[in-house]
Amino acid sequence: MRLGVITDDFTGATDIASFLVQNGLTTIQFNGVPASDERVQAGAIVVSLKSRSCPAEEAVSRSLAALRWLQQQGCERFYFKYCSTFDSTAQGNIGPVTDALLAALGETHTVICPALPVNGRTVYQGHLFVGDQLLSDSGMRHHPVTPMRDSNLLRLMTAQARGKAGLIPAALVDQGAEAVRQALHQLAEQGVNYVVIDTLHHQHLLTQGEALRDMRLVTGGSGLAIGLARQWATAGADAEAAEQAGRPQGERAVVLSGSCSQMTNQQVTVYRQQAPACEVQIEACLRDVEGYARQLCDWVAANSDQPLAPLLFATADAQQLQAIQQQYGARQSSEAVEQLFAAVTRELKARGWQRFIVAGGETSGVVAQSLGVTAFHIGPTISPGVPWVRDIHQPLSLALKSGNFGDEHFFRRAQTEFSHV
Repeated sequence: MRLGVITDDFTGATDIASFLVQNGLTTIQFNGVPASDERVQAGAIVVSLKSRSCPAEEAVSRSLAALRWLQQQGCERFYFKYCSTFDSTAQGNIGPVTDALLAALGETHTVICPALPVNGRTVYQGHLFVGDQLLSDSGMRHHPVTPMRDSNLLRLMTAQARGKAGLIPAALVDQGAEAVRQALHQLAEQGVNYVVIDTLHHQHLLTQGEALRDMRLVTGGSGLAIGLARQWATAGADAEAAEQAGRPQGERAVVLSGSCSQMTNQQVTVYRQQAPACEVQIEACLRDVEGYARQLCDWVAANSDQPLAPLLFATADAQQLQAIQQQYGARQSSEAVEQLFAAVTRELKARGWQRFIVAGGETSGVVAQSLGVTAFHIGPTISPGVPWVRDIHQPLSLALKSGNFGDEHFFRRAQTEFSHV
């Protein structure tokens, strides 16, 4: 049995890959659907797509292409991984992609499990919580692309998909894997296509892993991978050796932050007190992105003799972000920042930089693409769901952090807690 994972953004892919490796399943990750027919030797193969906020039809097309390639690699079970805050709109893309994958596999039902309790993402009575707040009360309600103003996963899924949603409550999950299996069977007989499973703590994830081990398609955040990997890992699997292959290397490092999440704002605030930091100016990006990128790279080079790596950030709080979008336009400002980070990344690589610490799913995807990273080994975990990774073909190491992940000292710990070779 081989597991094929399809993710809707880059950091989400490294997130789930790290949990698979930690729990004994050898894993290799690809940035996009590989064009080659090369056979991959791993217990799990993760394909990261940039399909979270593109038009739904594009997300479906890319996901189906990933599914076909994974099937060619011999995968027999599949996992559609999305964000633990269920980032989507009323039109998708989680619902349309789930429907398309079910149809392509000839299946009629799956589970919806975005929970990751270790990072404060839990589900109760079908409602998604971020810490002690409902999703709709959290900072995600201000997300510039996918504002989440409803916390009820059944309503969210029904609005953007074609089928019927149902719930397995926490009290039933407490009864164990067999009770969950029986509930899944009963809901399937009732015509339920998407089963939301309450998840309050780590043991619930282990119970679900046991109950779902034979389901052909599961969907959720990275937490569900913990229980499933423990069910599917081969005896004697050496997770420590797999992590060693991805241990960070290279002396020159830089921190790039494009996320505007609440946690990344805290991380930038803390790190600016510890290391050189430079804020990205949107107007300069729009005026001459290549020239501005060279200017910022000169600044990075001039400030790389400090104990901690220099930081370039386009991170802003909700009020600042609103002002930027009103002045320059939401799409124009977002694209300008992406183009800048792409140009900076290419220039720094040419100048010999080999370690990139990146905050934000979109920013991480841009950085990896600009570096020409197509596949990598998963290394040691910095924070839950955030590992170091090492390119398979180039001497490059990356720490790719989803916006809300990590503690406030993440940028420093990524550099100080892991020796590089």
